[in-house]
Amino acid sequence: MRLAVIAVGRLKDGPERELCERYRERALALGRAIGFSGPEIAELPESRGRRPEERKRDEAEAILGKVQPGLIVALDERGRNLGSEAFAQRLAAARDAGTAHANFLIGGADGLSEAVRDRADITLAFGALTLPHQIVRALVLEQIYRAMTIVAGHPYHRV
Repeated sequence: MRLAVIAVGRLKDGPERELCERYRERALALGRAIGFSGPEIAELPESRGRRPEERKRDEAEAILGKVQPGLIVALDERGRNLGSEAFAQRLAAARDAGTAHANFLIGGADGLSEAVRDRADITLAFGALTLPHQIVRALVLEQIYRAMTIVAGHPYHRV
């Protein structure tokens, strides 16, 4: 299964980018042995629209234009909380069912549009807090890596 993180906004050089790259590299190395490739990162420009709804609409078009057929996971504060083990089981089940792609979607400053959330198979929240997209990207990459370690039986994940 090919994994992709599709995110509005670009990470500047610095600690956030380094952290994201660290987890991405770990996932790349571990994933090959257990049937995952990636995660690849698609950075999309923020909309220049004047109103939040216009920006969300523009960004939704860009996001949905990058989505590959398969599992769609929207990261949104209105989503549900899912433990790491349940997340790992969901990802492994999709892989085992022959799902070709898993897309992880991160919106811009105004969040994801309803159109994007409606297309998602799962809408996840990292708690009720509103988080900057840079932090959400680091969290989703860490959770992808953690899910892979759970599937592989690697000791990284401890309860």
